Amino acid sequence: MPKGLYARSLIIVIAPMILLQGVVAFVFMERHWQLVTQRLSTAVVRDIAAIIDMIETYPPGDNYADVIRIAQERLALKIDLLPPDPLPAPGPKPFFSILDGILSTEITRQINRPFWIDTVGNSSIVEVRIQLENKVLRVFARRSQAYASNSHIFVVWMVVTSLVLLTIAILFLRNQIRPIQKLAEAADLFGKGRSPPADFQPRGAEEVRRAGLAFIQMRERIERQIEQRTAMLTGVSHDLRTILTRFRLQLALTGSKADVAALDQDIDDMQSMLEGYLAFARGEASEDTGTLDLNALFDRLKEEANLRKRTLKIALVGEPQVHVRPHAFTRLATNLVGNAFRYAKNVSVTATHRRGALTMIVDDDGPGIPLDRREDVFKPFVRLDEARNQDASGTGLGLSIARDIARSHGGDISLDDSPMGGLRAVVRVPA
Repeated sequence: MPKGLYARSLIIVIAPMILLQGVVAFVFMERHWQLVTQRLSTAVVRDIAAIIDMIETYPPGDNYADVIRIAQERLALKIDLLPPDPLPAPGPKPFFSILDGILSTEITRQINRPFWIDTVGNSSIVEVRIQLENKVLRVFARRSQAYASNSHIFVVWMVVTSLVLLTIAILFLRNQIRPIQKLAEAADLFGKGRSPPADFQPRGAEEVRRAGLAFIQMRERIERQIEQRTAMLTGVSHDLRTILTRFRLQLALTGSKADVAALDQDIDDMQSMLEGYLAFARGEASEDTGTLDLNALFDRLKEEANLRKRTLKIALVGEPQVHVRPHAFTRLATNLVGNAFRYAKNVSVTATHRRGALTMIVDDDGPGIPLDRREDVFKPFVRLDEARNQDASGTGLGLSIARDIARSHGGDISLDDSPMGGLRAVVRVPA
């Protein structure tokens, strides 16, 4: 069965119509057409039988001229009397011919003499030869006298009417399905972090309008919630940063350097955590989609690898231009590769861009993450006590931000074992 609503709606319209036409055509062909042909053929054979009776009952006269005249003027049959030669050999039976079968049956039933008929082809004349005593009667009759030849008009009208109805149904269904397609397109774009079309408005039937209005209201609520959460995190981080700056100034005015060093370290840690909170807030902030050059992004990653003295291998398959939110996706890639640099010496990045989808795989030879803890590392502010998150300066937001960015693009991030012996991070996003 087709998956689309448009195709299914057409089937709902077409299937009953075809079924009804099939039944009507079968009943018409099997009953009406055959019955009319049966009666016409019976009447023609009855006329031929009457001519045979006239030939055998009355004297020949002027070579049966009166019989020939009566047959032509009254019965619309052209007859000839031929020498008593053998009848022609029977011709091939047509694959489908009601006339041939019915006419043969009627001649056998009413006349019961050797005969030969020719109904094959598209000729408008039917030839019948009947063996009589010392002669052969040849009869030419119009095909329309023995056969319901205009029955195809009914089939033609039925097909033409169906085509007209189907055309109207297709046009109306297309207009009814288009608002649903627009709604699905808008929802898909919003799910990928892109703005719906500017001209999107609820249209169509009442149910479709209600669904479109519900989508618009849901989108507005989500956007307001994101804005409020971002504003709250930004405000709290800004206020805390102000207090930390005040603490730093007060510590700078104290005299004991030994006591201040530990407090300065705590303030630096808190400052780093606040920067992480702000980065997390910026990760959820809205950004318009644009074009990102993967080659330029990978060049930045190579520079970072050189600064950290790490080995980085990069492979790109497909077009380097991807349609994403550039700053957000750059932060995603930087977080993943930077996390790999922190715990591994050798890192490999493979990007595949084809058929509107981008898959980026980051492999490393680090200690990896236990299987039962791989989902925990995506939770905000979660830091593992062992393996990869032993860095005291970390805030536990790097992978959370990366996954949020991937999901805001309509994709996701998953973790697996790497062939290099460490961790593999797989990013899949529409692009």
